Amino acid sequence: MSALSIQWAPMLPLWLIGGLGIAAALLIALAFWRRARGVLWRLGAFAVLLLALANPSIVEEQRDPLSDVVFIVADESTSQDIENRGSQTEQAVSHLLTKIGALEDTEVRLIRAGDAAGSRDVEGTRLFAPLRQALAKVPRQRVSAVILISDGQIHDLPESVESLGIEAPVHLLLTGRPDEGDRRLTITQAPSFGIVGDQLTLSLRVDDLPGGAAAGSARVVLRQDGVATQGIDARIGVEEQMTFELDHRGPAVLEIEVARGPEELTLSNNRAAVVVNGVRDRLRVLLVSGEPHAGERAWRNILKSDPSVDLVHFTILRPPEKQDGTPIRELSLIAFPTRELFEVKLDEFDLIIFDRYRRRGVLPSIYLENVANYVENGGALLEAVGPTFATPLSLYRTPLGRVLPAEPTGQIYEAGFHPQVTDLGNRHPVTAGLDGAATPGGTPSWGRWFRQIEGDSIRGDILMQGIQNSPLLILDRFGEGRVAQMMSDHMWLWSRGFEGGGPQAELLRRISHWLMKEPDLEEEDLRALVRGGQLQIIRRSLSIEQPQVTVTLPSGETRSLTLTPEGAGRSSATLSAEENGLYHITDGQLTTLAAAGPLNPLELRDPRSSGALVEPLAEESGGTVWRLAGDELPALRKVAADRDRHGRGWIGLKRGGGYVVTGVLQIPVLPALLVLCLSLAAAVLAWQREGH
Repeated sequence: MSALSIQWAPMLPLWLIGGLGIAAALLIALAFWRRARGVLWRLGAFAVLLLALANPSIVEEQRDPLSDVVFIVADESTSQDIENRGSQTEQAVSHLLTKIGALEDTEVRLIRAGDAAGSRDVEGTRLFAPLRQALAKVPRQRVSAVILISDGQIHDLPESVESLGIEAPVHLLLTGRPDEGDRRLTITQAPSFGIVGDQLTLSLRVDDLPGGAAAGSARVVLRQDGVATQGIDARIGVEEQMTFELDHRGPAVLEIEVARGPEELTLSNNRAAVVVNGVRDRLRVLLVSGEPHAGERAWRNILKSDPSVDLVHFTILRPPEKQDGTPIRELSLIAFPTRELFEVKLDEFDLIIFDRYRRRGVLPSIYLENVANYVENGGALLEAVGPTFATPLSLYRTPLGRVLPAEPTGQIYEAGFHPQVTDLGNRHPVTAGLDGAATPGGTPSWGRWFRQIEGDSIRGDILMQGIQNSPLLILDRFGEGRVAQMMSDHMWLWSRGFEGGGPQAELLRRISHWLMKEPDLEEEDLRALVRGGQLQIIRRSLSIEQPQVTVTLPSGETRSLTLTPEGAGRSSATLSAEENGLYHITDGQLTTLAAAGPLNPLELRDPRSSGALVEPLAEESGGTVWRLAGDELPALRKVAADRDRHGRGWIGLKRGGGYVVTGVLQIPVLPALLVLCLSLAAAVLAWQREGH
């Protein structure tokens, strides 16, 4: 194909040619006014000269036509997995590829977007972002049409067709049914953190779409870390509130689920999840030192150095053997508030520590019985024993003895020894990986202690041992609470740096936090997180044999994984996390959750098929919304740019008219010789006419 056009290449500036033209016009007008002869020939001469100065040329372009391009964008987002939307999409893609392939000078670009495996993008379904990238590679005039195949839930719609940079129609082939309904659970407000033990509140709303008159109620259940804690009957269409309480520090996954509705497209939006970080209020610790000794200050310094600890410390200064007749009321500046501490406010403490305490009548048996009940009901007790533990003045000979895991034998060892971590201790998070700990059979690099009170372990876990492999550190669970016993009063030597010191502060921190049920120090623990598209599962156990774990995917499919030992009581496994949502992991005893992608994806907030979002864009471009369910697939027509772009039973593809110029032929309209001849001829004729 070829095309002709006229091109102007003035020999002088246009303003100068215009000035000469005006001057010539004035001269011709004067000649007409004076009725001079030969005016028309003068006009012809001037015209030829001015036209020659404008230098017109005839340009002939040799053009090769370019094919029109049709973009098909197939939605493969999560909502397209509902019912038969996926099969509708594939049927429409196959139909369009066949029909467009039969058209002359037309090619198709297929874009699959949305990521059916579950995009990590919290912004929902994004079809126009990949479309823009594809459009940038094609000239604007070649774009014949954009055909979207989707359920209409698109979350990156452009403001206008102009912002896409095209002049072609945008058509939507709509998947799904026209009369769809669904039940939806929405978390309207939820805390991001809360204090452990305090009452927290979240707000939720249950809607039965498409949203008729609110009626009835639905059962809503709240699960915390996979365990159901409570439920309410929520009114449909009304915002309700649920209260809950965090039972541990760190992230807690709250899963809220509503019962199945009368109409359901998917149960995925019947569940919502919230991650709430639990933080502890300032920890209240009661330290009772039975007598002044070198290690007392070490205990106090370690506990006072932690800004999250409120320490209440009392030291009993008067030894029992001192008998001087001093009245009891005059033995201290401040009376020991035994009733207030051990009866009225006992439950307010998170941890009670008895440091080298002995029976001396200061604390009546009824108060020690209160401490035993406090532990049994969920409290925490740490006893750092002294030499008195081997005598009848031991706490073991009081009502508190029933919660202590070691029974005194009456033997006291006073010789240098290195505290050793036991095989069990190497697997327990309280003592595993302590700096300076030796390999099995080796000698630790930390300093020695010089006194150990022998005791027979009647229950609990022995994590450290000393002289003659006697128990040195014992941890035990009693009732709902926890107990720890340190069978020596020489830990303070580490804080003084004796023989290089040792990890006293770290060990005490771990013991205290284990007693207060810190999740990171649980000896039997199952955790999981999603990182880099991989589900990482970590199991900690005191047992050498690790059971298999079962993973329930967000889709409901289950997988069994074998854990790989890593040492120090840990084992792990990984799984590709291809689906968005909550993964449930269990080994038969412990259960945990892990979230992949957005916990409440925008994609499923309203999964109903609808063309309402795309209709304005389609109307602006001359396109249409065509529902696939129940209708024949549309025919395709090539139409001119100024004609209708859709009609009954068909959708239009605009003729682009794009081309590539392969050659150019330029021919001057007035060659120099012709200009000379014409201008001389006009001048001679004008002179001749004037001469007659």
